[in-house]
Amino acid sequence: MFYVSINNLVKKYGELTAVDHISFNVEKGEIFGLLGPNGAGKSTTLNVITTLSDFDKGEVIINGMDIRKDKKSIKQLIGMVPQDIAIYDHLNALENVKFFASLYGLRGKKLTQNVMEALEFVGLSDKIKLKPRRMSGGMRRRLNIACGIAHNPQLIVLDEPTVGVDTQSREHILNSIKLLRDRGATVIYTSHYMQEVEEICDRIAIIDKGQMIACGTESELVSMVTDVLSVYVETRIPVEFNRETFCKKVKLMPGVKGIIIEDSLIRVDISVEQNSIERIVQEFISHELPINNIKSEVPNLDTLFLTLTGRELR
Repeated sequence: MFYVSINNLVKKYGELTAVDHISFNVEKGEIFGLLGPNGAGKSTTLNVITTLSDFDKGEVIINGMDIRKDKKSIKQLIGMVPQDIAIYDHLNALENVKFFASLYGLRGKKLTQNVMEALEFVGLSDKIKLKPRRMSGGMRRRLNIACGIAHNPQLIVLDEPTVGVDTQSREHILNSIKLLRDRGATVIYTSHYMQEVEEICDRIAIIDKGQMIACGTESELVSMVTDVLSVYVETRIPVEFNRETFCKKVKLMPGVKGIIIEDSLIRVDISVEQNSIERIVQEFISHELPINNIKSEVPNLDTLFLTLTGRELR
């Protein structure tokens, strides 16, 4: 079931087309990564999804509701965690989360319960009286998240939630996002840190110049730029070993595209779709070649992004 459906979305600012007929779907209960270089149209798309901005053409459906016809109901479903920290320095942690949760109509015991659960979720339950100006950058980021999730939204949009935080806070935030997904929330996530996207996102969309470039799982995106997986095996080759016979036999295996032997390192290029690593290992064993180390290599998300857009993600 699609929780978010974007169909031919167009948003213009005067003569500038910020979003140009973008279409994608976000499945219920997944973490969906939205990537793009600066000026690609990410923020505009997020603003439309979170009802902060209108659009010129297209259709936006959230939980079966049209965003133009059911904006008020949709707002209750969404939790937005912006890149720019949106908390009040003159309020302590408890007061900040209470204020934002109350905007969604929470009152009394339900308000108090949700606020305390949100603070505990982000690891700030022992800092409820602390004001933001006395917090570290990571704590402020976590408080920002608590303010966005205290009303238990079904759709959570996180825009660069780990910018400028320490390693420990980043790990806490990423684990929290996965836990939100595991609890049933649908998450749309943007980041400039490719390792984060690789770690937590179920599917990824890449947009550039207002248009959709690619969308799918990481392996599906990799298959768009290459169908080869390189397997590197470190071994010890005996003097009497017949390299030519070994290479011929390996090349005849399904999915093998090539083999190169350099000293004690053997590289076998195989089809990503076929993925014959297990059979290659068996071939080494049958020839009594010890496997000291084995690793596979495909383009990472950084390389993929550069290939598809011609630019690094910044």
